[in-house]
Amino acid sequence: MTTSFRRSSALRERASQVLPAGVSTSFRAAEKPVPLFFERAQGATMVDVDGNAYIDYVCGFGPIILGHSHPEVAEAVARAAGRLVQLGGQHEGEVELAERLVRHVPSFEMVRPTMSGSEAAHAAIRLARAATGRSIVVKFAGQYHGWLDGVLGATRRLPPLLPESLGQPASALAEMVAIEWNDREALERVLTGSGDQVAALIMEPYPCNGGVIPPEPGFVEAARELTRACGAVLIFDEVISGFRLGLGGAQRELGVTPDLTIVAKAMANGVPIAAFGGRRDLMELLVDGRVSHAGTYNGGGISVAAALATMDVLEREPVHERLRLLGTRLRDGLVAAAARHGRRLVANGPGPVLFTWFLEDGEVRTFRDHLRADFATYGRFAELMLHEGVRVIPGGRWYLNAAHTDEHVDATLAAAERVLAQLAPPA
Repeated sequence: MTTSFRRSSALRERASQVLPAGVSTSFRAAEKPVPLFFERAQGATMVDVDGNAYIDYVCGFGPIILGHSHPEVAEAVARAAGRLVQLGGQHEGEVELAERLVRHVPSFEMVRPTMSGSEAAHAAIRLARAATGRSIVVKFAGQYHGWLDGVLGATRRLPPLLPESLGQPASALAEMVAIEWNDREALERVLTGSGDQVAALIMEPYPCNGGVIPPEPGFVEAARELTRACGAVLIFDEVISGFRLGLGGAQRELGVTPDLTIVAKAMANGVPIAAFGGRRDLMELLVDGRVSHAGTYNGGGISVAAALATMDVLEREPVHERLRLLGTRLRDGLVAAAARHGRRLVANGPGPVLFTWFLEDGEVRTFRDHLRADFATYGRFAELMLHEGVRVIPGGRWYLNAAHTDEHVDATLAAAERVLAQLAPPA
């Protein structure tokens, strides 16, 4: 199938005169043959400015959990827009949202809203440093906790920690240590040998950014025990896994409760909002301003309304159960389709979020394994899938939403068969 991207290409050229790379966030620039411009999105599908329709597995890079333009969320946003947008004061919706977050997320005793996951991660780390009087933060390679200077390291490569952007001073990472995911020995070595200097251990308990790599049995439990023993704060970054794996996130599924948690993305089905929260004694450091946290748009009427409407649906309908079944069928179907065409596709993920790689041998249990994959071939696969009417993230991550159906999965697997037939055979 030959697809025209003429208008997207023209808009990209026009946009590049006033928007760096023609996009509003660097992550979107990787789409080939051109970062697409869209006219509308509904449910599980999108239509670009050239009239091409796609089954969408990007889902806004994770926030779309109910489907694009979900009517209940859209109606709640419209009501809020006509009643309260930016008050510079409080409203009852903030209280209701906080109460529901506390009810659903095991670690939440108190919460504070923000507008992005990057802000929430920054605030949680500041709170951990304030509570402990220490400065070192330990993270895992391949896990992304936002684009701010102090955490942007070892997200795309193995340790040692190095700046990943021009303009990011090396000194910004001087008080961060990176170790490998699922490396129990390294975790014990750092937290027992230097634990009295560690303010926090931050982790994606289900690392969606670096491969949806599940923790080895006992690994997260060990992190909980070791941080408690050395007095460090355990922070779960559930920006992606929160509300996508379930209302209680990965922590409820794993049965491990951190000290602080960050949530965002699927919390409001695409409307910007995030939150951090946890133990009452930690959060009360914000009460008198000893720990500074601010944000003009925190708790805004539109964001809160969208979050409440999203939770209404997630509480009422078996969204997560359906996504697990549908996503598992898609995951296994892709692996089988690749095998029929002489390709070895490896896949991880519980259903609502998946990760796939072209990999010659072995499984993906560590970030080191992830880095062995054939990303060039996968990028070509993603590009060809666009021509077949299926939009996926070029890096390998797939998201599903409640509007996806068995028919969408059937069409996607059929498209994958055609694309795999077009790819050059493996060397």
